Amino acid sequence: MISFGCWVALSAPIAAQSAGDPAKTQMQEMSQREMQLNNGIGEKDRPRDPKRAQAMMDQVSEDFQRILTLHNGIVRAITTNQSLNGQFISDATGEIRKRSTRLQSSLKLPKPEPATENRRTESDLKEIQTKDELIMLCQRIESFVRNPIIEKPGTVDAQELQRARKDLQSIVELSDTIKRRVDKEKP
Repeated sequence: MISFGCWVALSAPIAAQSAGDPAKTQMQEMSQREMQLNNGIGEKDRPRDPKRAQAMMDQVSEDFQRILTLHNGIVRAITTNQSLNGQFISDATGEIRKRSTRLQSSLKLPKPEPATENRRTESDLKEIQTKDELIMLCQRIESFVRNPIIEKPGTVDAQELQRARKDLQSIVELSDTIKRRVDKEKP
């Protein structure tokens, strides 16, 4: 696991990406990738509708941008060393889960096949503090965003595709677990 100081240093580029032109560029590239996937293998039976494709690209861009914005909000909440607001955590993780689940479908990155590798179970996650869970969630978001498959549309690499699937599924599962636990703890 990356140390907290290293994690904060790694999160700075994500914060910068969502604040200016690099984010717009990344969103456009993400949209191009989504369009390539939608026009790819298995899509020959469905007619290509430019309005539908544009709407889908806009939705992917919005979901991706919102996940990055929520990521940055979580980073700020963690780094201020104040007590974490349960309502904010619940809302943020709920929205991250919803949008990452939609990205799985839109980008055709379905849940990966279960693996026996170093995967934490829900009971393991209950023992980790909320702050540590949030750090782990942010690390998964960063890993997904920096994946060459996501960063550079047109990249073809089976291992990176599998890693993107795993990261996105991990984001879905972690955000859901955190939200459920925080909601249980609310007064």
